[in-house]
Amino acid sequence: MSGSESRPWNDVDAYFTALLAPADEVLTAALRDSEAAGLPPINVAPNQGKLLQLLAQVQGARRILEIGTLGGYSTIWLGRALPEGGRLISFEYDARHAEVARRNLERAGLAGKAEVRVGAALESLPKLADEHPEPFDLVFIDADKANNPHYVEWALRLSRPGTLIVLDNAVQGGRVADADSDDPGIRGTRAALDLMATHPRLSATAVQTVGSKGYDGFALARVLD
Repeated sequence: MSGSESRPWNDVDAYFTALLAPADEVLTAALRDSEAAGLPPINVAPNQGKLLQLLAQVQGARRILEIGTLGGYSTIWLGRALPEGGRLISFEYDARHAEVARRNLERAGLAGKAEVRVGAALESLPKLADEHPEPFDLVFIDADKANNPHYVEWALRLSRPGTLIVLDNAVQGGRVADADSDDPGIRGTRAALDLMATHPRLSATAVQTVGSKGYDGFALARVLD
């Protein structure tokens, strides 16, 4: 469903965004340049970006891992939550997308805090683990859905007790409820949710949303002791 269709939830999203998550020149330019470069318009909505920022701030996050950069729009929201000395690492499969994201992050003044690494995340994550990084305080997963369970597993490996894991696009127009779906993205999302539900180190829930991005939602998990 297109965000341009006239629906009450689009009007509500526009109201919420204008009131609570107003655009600034940096965010507007990030979306404009992403569109000009031909990137798909699948970035989070502004009020969802503000939610990510608030979650990172409530979490007191100093280290953030993002799987799926696109043009860096959500990366900017998250990066702005970091304190001095904080760090964000974001993985992007497409080198062209990563270049757009790097320019957007530089314009946002985040080049010193946010790093975009290019390549398949399932190849990049083991390399990151080999660096023995400090645990991440928040992990945002918004990449290819078929690999969602693997991303959750890696988020656990790179986390600490108390780390927050956010899995985007957990509803996908309601299709996630179809246990017989042969769609790799649906199967991957269901497997990730099953993992969140059964893993002894995770406490999780999922929320449905409707708005300018259509009918979707997210899952939220906290790493336990």
